[in-house]
Amino acid sequence: MPRPALIVRVALWLWFAAAIVGGYYLILQRLAPVALPVLILGLSALALYVYSRLPGLRDWFDELDPLTLVQLHISRFFGAYLIFLFYRGDLPYAFAVPAGVGELIVALLAVGLIAIPLDPARQRQYLTRWNLIGLIDIIIVTVSAARIYADHPPQLRALTHLPLSLLPLFLFPLLIATHVMIFARLLRR
Repeated sequence: MPRPALIVRVALWLWFAAAIVGGYYLILQRLAPVALPVLILGLSALALYVYSRLPGLRDWFDELDPLTLVQLHISRFFGAYLIFLFYRGDLPYAFAVPAGVGELIVALLAVGLIAIPLDPARQRQYLTRWNLIGLIDIIIVTVSAARIYADHPPQLRALTHLPLSLLPLFLFPLLIATHVMIFARLLRR
């Protein structure tokens, strides 16, 4: 395994473990509501800072097939769980259904992008469109969660403990960072 791949794996496992600990100890419940989007964007920025400041790591990422980064976004099928939590009464409609549907659409488009063989020009075109849709969706989900959490924190209490606390503490920042990485690669080529 190349050294950058090992560094990425170790860093992701440590980040994931820290997110689990943060969820277990309910750190999101101790933060002011305005901190939620700041935390998500801050963790995204930190991941992008590491990506941009370590040339060996950046080169390794940039050599990956872009569809490898798209594969991470298949995890966005968690949108179905958000919708389920709305029907169970654990999340408000204003967050769960729009976010869930958007995440499901992005996940389905990611599967299509990965599964359907395309010539390089068409793949680049579809990758650009998918990436734009996915980034806009995750930003809307983050802003929606922040707005609802600021107005009525108890409505999004489910996002402050495990397993959903992994969304703001780990998955959302990682998804945002990979969208930006994909755009950076598309612009450089």
